[in-house]
Amino acid sequence: MTKNLLGLEDAFAHLVNSVRDYAIFLLDRSGHVASWNPGAERIKGYGAAEIIGEHFSRFYPDEARQHRWPEQQLELAERQGRFEDQGWRIGKDGRRFWADVVITALRDAKGELRGFAKITRDLSERREREESLRRSEERFRLLIQGVKDYAIFMVDRDGRVASWNAGAERMTGYSVHEIMGRPLSVFYPRDAVEKKWPEQELAMAREHGRFEDQGARVRKNGTTFWADVVVTPLYDAQGALIGYAEVTRDLTDRKRVEALEKAEQQTNEFLAMLAHELRNPLAPISNALHLLARKPPADATEQWVRDVLQRQTGQMSRLVDDLVDVSRITRSAIALERSPVDLTNVVRSAADASLQWMQGRRHALSLDLPDPELVVLGDEARLVQVVQNLLDNAAKYTPQGGRIDVHAGRDNGAAVITVKDNGIGMEPDMLRGAFELFRQGRQALDRADGGLGVGLTLVQRLVAMHGGTVEARSAGPGKGSEFIVRMPEAAGSAVPATTSERPPPPRALRVLVVDDNQDAANALRLLLECDGHEVKTASDGIAGLALAREYKPDYLLLDIGLPRLSGYDVAASLRADPEMKPTTLVAITGYGQVHDRVRTAAAGFDYHLTKPVEFPALQRLLQTEK
Repeated sequence: MTKNLLGLEDAFAHLVNSVRDYAIFLLDRSGHVASWNPGAERIKGYGAAEIIGEHFSRFYPDEARQHRWPEQQLELAERQGRFEDQGWRIGKDGRRFWADVVITALRDAKGELRGFAKITRDLSERREREESLRRSEERFRLLIQGVKDYAIFMVDRDGRVASWNAGAERMTGYSVHEIMGRPLSVFYPRDAVEKKWPEQELAMAREHGRFEDQGARVRKNGTTFWADVVVTPLYDAQGALIGYAEVTRDLTDRKRVEALEKAEQQTNEFLAMLAHELRNPLAPISNALHLLARKPPADATEQWVRDVLQRQTGQMSRLVDDLVDVSRITRSAIALERSPVDLTNVVRSAADASLQWMQGRRHALSLDLPDPELVVLGDEARLVQVVQNLLDNAAKYTPQGGRIDVHAGRDNGAAVITVKDNGIGMEPDMLRGAFELFRQGRQALDRADGGLGVGLTLVQRLVAMHGGTVEARSAGPGKGSEFIVRMPEAAGSAVPATTSERPPPPRALRVLVVDDNQDAANALRLLLECDGHEVKTASDGIAGLALAREYKPDYLLLDIGLPRLSGYDVAASLRADPEMKPTTLVAITGYGQVHDRVRTAAAGFDYHLTKPVEFPALQRLLQTEK
């Protein structure tokens, strides 16, 4: 047994003397240097003859010595058995470097303190060399038996376990008595053992000086975990192989996080695709409703049908937008276009957008707005979205015939908007989680008032992006709800004046619509023809490209996801044709995120409109002079 211990001590000494990335040395009980390794000489600059016998406080800055920090470290190491610190140290040439230091108290068999082991690591270039230093740290931690976050152990030349630390026991479940002398293959799944993968790892470590691998490993209880493994061959002073150092890290939690991130990415991609697929059928429905609106209804029933379709189409469009927007906000993918905005105009616009739905439920809507402007610095479209979502939420949870009151005003330098209803109210638990994603109030089984549970989350995120807050209040079930939005008032800022000039009469244009959804294309064609434009349609990319070159339209309204040739390819081909330079390219697509707009612009499109396109917006665009 004594012979074995001496052999391990020799191996340990060889290991320490071969390390140059760490200063590893001994201190006597009073803190004087008793040994010195090549790593210590490289890091601190002192040769062994210069420093042995000197007090280790020489390595500390003046301020640390004045506070007796070196002595305190030894006291803490003696009392606790071990002390770890990071701080400034001084080399022989006066250079300051940031060091990670571990001091371990060394005791004899009777428990008497014999001195201290001190290990110092230079972290000055950690940001530039973080990965290589991390690997060095893993190899170095072979010396630290108390580490619990890493399995650090040695195997002999035959691949049998020769040392074991607390981290290895925690990670694998084997105690030191159970594992010593057993082959490395005990930690590998059966298929890896059959392929002799443990032996191959050792061979590659010998060949390349180190080997790193990630893969499944097996615990004592038979369960598997995902591990990152670094194997380093160890040689004595004569260059003879004496074994291997293995550092294993459990990556199970990291893999779980990566899986969650991947799931989130897939969810975002699904939401974008879902929005696209939902917007495609909404486009012809919306356009068809615009066509119907141009003709007087035959009777009251037809008018009621039109109103229902208009309300429900608008609701579906809003739900799709909310779903995509809340995903983008959680990923910080929305940028605000800030300018001075009058909140009274914001409230009026939101009320106009929600009025038809409220009228369908016979709600009484009251607006209490200040006479002078109530100006904030924000994105007007997003602020309208905030107020509209609050109004829609109030309408959803207020029974027919109820009342909704909106007030806007000032309070201690803040602009305040309050939306109050006399609806079903909220219980305390619901009140506390009102802004949580997918959280919804009490609903009947038929979900007649159902939604996605993202509207209030979207409100909170958008208000926060404007530097404001939103608060929910309710006196309890059946006593209504109140939402209070506060944002910094931009006093003194001028809201851009709006022109009262009547828009010019529409000029007749040659328009080409390319969309594989025949209903959408025909509805848009009929609307444009009603405005006096000459319109042709095509249903795939190749036909659209050929017709565009023949027809030479003033405006080309082009879908992106076309059969045979995508809208991007059509746009690129037309932009490469000098004869098509006068044609304005407008992308009309169900994809409406920022990167989608960037891509259409890069492909040569002049404008990007998201389905279902508001026809008045398209009318305004068609009157734009290039």
